[in-house]
Amino acid sequence: MATLVQKQWSVLSMNTLAFACNFAVWTMFSIIGIKIKQELSLSDTQFGLLVATPILTGSISRLPLGIMTDRFGGRIVFFIQMLLVALPTYGLAFADQYWHYLVIGLFVGLAGGSFAIGITYTSAWFEHRRQGTAMGIFGAGNAGAAITNLVAPLIVVSFGWRMVPQIYSLAMICMAIIFWLFTFPDPKQLERDRTGTHFRLADQLAPLKEMRVWRFGIYYFFVFGGFVALALWLPKYYVGEYGLDLKTASLITMCFTLPSGLIRAFGGWLSDKYGARHVNWLVFWVSLICLFLVSYPQTTYIVHGMSGDHTFYIGSNIWFFTFLIFVIGIAQGIGKASVYRIIHDYYPNNMGSVGGLVGVIGGLGGFVLPILFGLASDFLDIRTSCFMLLFGVVALCMIMMHISIRNMRQKSGLELTENFT
Repeated sequence: MATLVQKQWSVLSMNTLAFACNFAVWTMFSIIGIKIKQELSLSDTQFGLLVATPILTGSISRLPLGIMTDRFGGRIVFFIQMLLVALPTYGLAFADQYWHYLVIGLFVGLAGGSFAIGITYTSAWFEHRRQGTAMGIFGAGNAGAAITNLVAPLIVVSFGWRMVPQIYSLAMICMAIIFWLFTFPDPKQLERDRTGTHFRLADQLAPLKEMRVWRFGIYYFFVFGGFVALALWLPKYYVGEYGLDLKTASLITMCFTLPSGLIRAFGGWLSDKYGARHVNWLVFWVSLICLFLVSYPQTTYIVHGMSGDHTFYIGSNIWFFTFLIFVIGIAQGIGKASVYRIIHDYYPNNMGSVGGLVGVIGGLGGFVLPILFGLASDFLDIRTSCFMLLFGVVALCMIMMHISIRNMRQKSGLELTENFT
């Protein structure tokens, strides 16, 4: 008979692995989409829509999946979700028209909803003082994007891109079986089943009327939505800006996706120790500075001197650019943990609905931003325009956070405690 501690870590491990598997499926269009773009001669805007389509359903599904997890428990909901994702993923290998990819991509996008299930299921197993660390470890499943950056190009080179969804589908089915074998019904769900008391839908949705929840969602729009958008866009950016082949571009993108996923556990620990408000401020300032630097396009200045013209070149080489992207990824990884840590402080009994809505808003960032990246690239004809957009999003987050803190201080007349953000 497994002890409580053994059950906790078994559930956390399976949750994290299942989330990583789902995230790998969710972001696979970042690799196979480049091949599809070449086959169908798509514009940047069409490519942006292609890679963003799965993100849409993955985002919208988070709220209902979170509510279902509160009602039925994470174990059964997660298991069924993985089986449902495996079917359209396999079917993607047989599509051959643009609208086929868009429609199937909508169903594949259910993989993104796994976050709302896993974060609620994880939260149910751990006590308050360990919430940040536990949810941070679970969130490291974002590293599934790095799995795609590493594995998918190798499959494409060896067997062609259509083999990628077939292998991913099989992997998802295997993961669902393993998950079911090594997880347990959460204790809160068992207690509700025993007493016959369950959350009413109205009670679950009540906190969503509070402006604070939507503000958390805007923060997550950048730290998660921006992360997803860049994970989808960077391979293409490296190919176009620095002339790399797909395999090399995907491997270098891992310098962004892998650390950003793994550092999330550390972000949870920081939030537990120093408070989420301080962590959020640090994340936004670091991101703002780095995005300003990467937003500057490759530029040549010609100064007409007295003895002739002088030419100056300003721009980021691949090494400096990759370093800045690495730092942005680290900041976003820490920010993803700090946002959900503060959610649990305010809404410990509504993690499914509140966490689901925040996840929806963040996920919508992963849907909207790639499309905006494509539009900006086609309209402005400047590749760094994507980072200009993200700079604006961070600036908005910081303005909202500043106004919120100022209003709270004026209302209370006291210094904010660690619990405010």
